[in-house]
Amino acid sequence: RRRRRGASGHLRGQRVKCRVCRGPAVIDLPRHNANFCPEHFTRFCRDQVERAISDFDMMQPEDRILVAVSGGKDSLAVWDLLLGLGYAADGLYIGLGIGDYSDTSGGYARRFAQQHAEPRGAKLIEIDLVDDYGYDIPGGARAARRTPCSACGLSKRHLFDRAALDGGYDVLVTGHNLDDEAAVLFGNVLRWQTDYLGRQRPVLPARDGFPRKVKPLVRLSERETAAYCIVSGIDYLVDECPMSAGNKHLGYKEALNEIEVRSPGSKADFYFSFLRRAVDRFAPEPAGIDTEPGTGDADRADPGVLAPCARCGSPTSTEVCAFCRLVERAGGSPPDAPPARPVTLGRRGGPDPTGTPSP
Repeated sequence: RRRRRGASGHLRGQRVKCRVCRGPAVIDLPRHNANFCPEHFTRFCRDQVERAISDFDMMQPEDRILVAVSGGKDSLAVWDLLLGLGYAADGLYIGLGIGDYSDTSGGYARRFAQQHAEPRGAKLIEIDLVDDYGYDIPGGARAARRTPCSACGLSKRHLFDRAALDGGYDVLVTGHNLDDEAAVLFGNVLRWQTDYLGRQRPVLPARDGFPRKVKPLVRLSERETAAYCIVSGIDYLVDECPMSAGNKHLGYKEALNEIEVRSPGSKADFYFSFLRRAVDRFAPEPAGIDTEPGTGDADRADPGVLAPCARCGSPTSTEVCAFCRLVERAGGSPPDAPPARPVTLGRRGGPDPTGTPSP
């Protein structure tokens, strides 16, 4: 009979022992056929992140790291884990102007920085769309005739990239977990979006004015990052973004969760088998283009040629980049910036190492 779990997957009232120390377990991980106490579960999470960093050559101990922070469980967990592993990692939070939701999420990010990051020598950098660029995501999406998730993703990608480059960081870290990557892969396979399939890697190397981007949580599930925050005393925003209603990737996650219940480990097998056996068969779409599906940006020039945006200097395949067009349509005003030079950020350019790690 299936063990009873709490909302975050903890074992409730069950006499289950930790696989390592045989003490009381607080979480069971069916895909690993293991149960853990708080101490050994946090060690398990650190080991999984260390393995992802090593397997995919994500970063080096001396690198300066910028973590994209939202106030949710994944971004706070990865920031905490990297700090615990000894990396010099600052956080970057972007206020999106989504009413009370943005106010609340910013509060969680600031509290984490004060309680967990600053004592370890890290800082939180903040950008506010309304104050700094004169628009918010709801208004920008309407003005640009984009979905809110598209306008949000475009804005965050541009600002995270720019902050990493301007701040001299070697690596930009995002909190995408195994569930996120499996759901995106599932959607791209359903529609055979080959350009997106070619770019779905845990590491995107630096090129042409874009920072190196890595995803250290690819070996941890959404449930595991939530449990990590709980046992580590990290308070995080639980609510989903109110603008995400109808997002098809939430449906993909639900479908994959049903499969995972019946066959534990299926999401990991699906994703890591793709990396081992298939990703190199798909030519990646050049970085710098707005790769959000369904954005309607058909006015692309030669997608293989990147040049500085005429307004902000960021690399783009058109005269004016997608972000500056969004700001213009939303009635905002981007800060003046000098043209950006093509750079290779960090120490490891060239092809993206995917390796052949096992799930």
